[in-house]
Amino acid sequence: MGASRSWQVQEAKQRLSELLREVERGEPQVISRHGRDVAVVVDIAWYRRAVGAEVELGDYLRHGPHFDDLDLERARDLTPVVELDVESATS
Repeated sequence: MGASRSWQVQEAKQRLSELLREVERGEPQVISRHGRDVAVVVDIAWYRRAVGAEVELGDYLRHGPHFDDLDLERARDLTPVVELDVESATS
C-alpha cells in the first residue's frame, strides 16, 4: 500500500469522492477527529483479505500481493541432473 493521508472528519465529508479515489489507488486514508486518529479507509479487497473473507479472482489479481521486492530469478548454474536406468525401463 502507498502512503496514507490524514483527513479531518469535516474535510473527509466534503471531499469524499477524492478520498475514495486515493483509496482505490491503494493508499489507505486516515480520518481524525480533534487531532486524534479514529478510522482508516482501505480498499475493499485489502479489507476482505484482512478479515479472511473470500475475494473474487479478478479483485485478487488487481489488488493482490505485490512481488516487486522478491528475487524470482532462477540460478542458471543449478541444472538438474537426471539419471535414467535404461535397463529397468525396458524390462
